[in-house]
Amino acid sequence: MELSQDTKNILGLQLPTDPRWVDLAGISLAAILTDHAYCEQKAALTCISYIQRYSNKEELVEKLAPIVTEEWGHFRLVLNELKKTQPAFGHQRRDEYVNKLIAFQQKGGREEPRFLDQMLMMALVEARSCERFKRLSEGLEDAYLRRFYRRFMESEAGHYTLFIELAERYIDKEIVRNRWKEWLAYETTIMQELESCYKNNHETRFRYPHSFNSPGSNHQPVL
Repeated sequence: MELSQDTKNILGLQLPTDPRWVDLAGISLAAILTDHAYCEQKAALTCISYIQRYSNKEELVEKLAPIVTEEWGHFRLVLNELKKTQPAFGHQRRDEYVNKLIAFQQKGGREEPRFLDQMLMMALVEARSCERFKRLSEGLEDAYLRRFYRRFMESEAGHYTLFIELAERYIDKEIVRNRWKEWLAYETTIMQELESCYKNNHETRFRYPHSFNSPGSNHQPVL
């Protein structure tokens, strides 16, 4: 599936992550890796759920099937890295960022707007993940970890464009573009709100905002 020029033009987070976030991330690498592992797990499960839910959308099934394999492989990579810092996997933490994104999703009514918001939410969390992977790949002191996160950054860069393209495949491109702008603006308010609420709470500021609306759970880890 060729990436449209419109998709290239509209993919842009409006509020970059504060570079100081990398310093906080480095302080609690185990927490970052724990959140990251849960997120990769949920990414795979969410793609499976959409393949099942939208089995009549042939191109979606074909495009998401390899993403399931890739995300589960990412989960195993992160889990192996986590074992170097702590013996236990750790508990999943409440994710205010994703919960706020879920609140913005269309619920009920026709399938098309619900499907659109599901694809755009996935695109958005992948875009934010890619941006923070880039921060980590450039800002962490450990050279090995910089390379580790560079690998994830390159992978996520392809994922968020894929979900935009899938939305465009089944819904008018103008509708997708306009709704994506609304999502970007809304995500900016979330980032500003969370930064304001937790400016003195390091535990929340280094949370890993990279997760999906996993089936059966509204509590998901963030980057």
